[in-house]
Amino acid sequence: MSSAQASPQISTDTIDRLAHDRAFLGHPKGLGYLGFVEGCERFSYYSMQTLLTLYMTKYLLLPEHAGGVLGLGAVQQFYGLSGQPLASRIFGDYTSLVYLTPIIGGILADRWLGRRAALIAGAVVMSIGHFLMAIEGAFLFALLSLVVGVGLFKGNIASQVGELYGENDNRRAMAFQIFYIFINVSVIIAPLTAGTLGQSAAFGWHYGFGLAGVVMVFGLLIYLKALPWLPADSVGRGKVAAPRERISREDYPRLLALLLLVPVLGISLLTNQEIFNAYLVWADQKFTLNLFGIEMYSSWMITIDAFVSFSMLVAVAAFWAWIGKRTGKEPDELGKMIIGSFFTITGGTCLYIGAVTAGDGKVAMFWPLMFHLLNSIGFAHILPISLALFTKLAPKALNATVVGIYYLAFVFSNYVVGEIGGWYSSMPTPEFWLVHIASAAVGLVAFTALKVAFGKQIRAHGAAPA
Repeated sequence: MSSAQASPQISTDTIDRLAHDRAFLGHPKGLGYLGFVEGCERFSYYSMQTLLTLYMTKYLLLPEHAGGVLGLGAVQQFYGLSGQPLASRIFGDYTSLVYLTPIIGGILADRWLGRRAALIAGAVVMSIGHFLMAIEGAFLFALLSLVVGVGLFKGNIASQVGELYGENDNRRAMAFQIFYIFINVSVIIAPLTAGTLGQSAAFGWHYGFGLAGVVMVFGLLIYLKALPWLPADSVGRGKVAAPRERISREDYPRLLALLLLVPVLGISLLTNQEIFNAYLVWADQKFTLNLFGIEMYSSWMITIDAFVSFSMLVAVAAFWAWIGKRTGKEPDELGKMIIGSFFTITGGTCLYIGAVTAGDGKVAMFWPLMFHLLNSIGFAHILPISLALFTKLAPKALNATVVGIYYLAFVFSNYVVGEIGGWYSSMPTPEFWLVHIASAAVGLVAFTALKVAFGKQIRAHGAAPA
């Protein structure tokens, strides 16, 4: 913990627990609560993300339904697109904004609201947005509500995870890996429940979106229960929990390194972010969608990806913990991200091979399964490690804001995915995946260059995570 002080409503006993307890898998109890809350929010978000492109291409953008959506005609006119390219662009812009607004949410939390109030407000607005998705004509208003709600929620929950640990606590990176495990469990469950409801003829799209809203409300209730186990806000409703930190001269080189890392990370994420966009449309059209004799919905590919990602997060964390205990050494954060880039490249190559070998026929499930395996190993080396790196290097005065800046990588990546995803309808599929392989290669080269340029400064700021 960064401070031994707290707001008046938090007792001395609670402060002691925040500083010393290892009740949750050797970590503070607050990590378990935050993990469950994030799991509920991510269930809701990934239910939405799993269904969104399919919902638009197979239902909402069809002529018999599009006319009933308020404002959609203006959106179509603005983009000059229709069908799958329009769905891809709406998806890309929505997911870009979802990752842009956490910067504003972080600033609001750091300066005025405090993390707790911002997160609670975000959960309420998100719940409203998910329920609005169940109303066909309110589609664009639902997207707006979700963009605002996630902005208030997302950066502020991740920054609270980071604040559970001291600057040199080597459990920090493991904590974010555990945090991502909660996320991946939610992504496993979301397509099997909300996705199946949405694609099932017996229910329909609106039932899937409605379920996402119910789970988001449940997450809000868990967070309210968790408050005594979480770090005190440094600001909020005029009550100061601890003296505000100031940015020092030593903070600026680290901030520069983080700012340079943002576009690099965004480029490296293109293949992973495409999974919810054109990849899902390709799966719906071209995959055999039969696994061990079980006929699948295309949305279940997200469950497969999440299950494999969950497994690889656990395996990669265990592997590096074993290496650390055996040798006392392991790669630093950028070193692990370089390793992850190699796996992302090989995963994208599997999609290229699958498209080439299928030709005009169906894609054998072997190739997408291999993609998910290799890409998930890359994910485990890049996503949680990069988030841990940002919270580690963030000045205390700008903790939530820097986490919001981290999500600029997703803003950039999802915006580009929205553009590139529209190429799927006009570009040969093998070439489409070659573009993504190239983006992962650019990430590899750039991570290596940043390690050479800033590796010493990063290692000097606290111990490298285990």
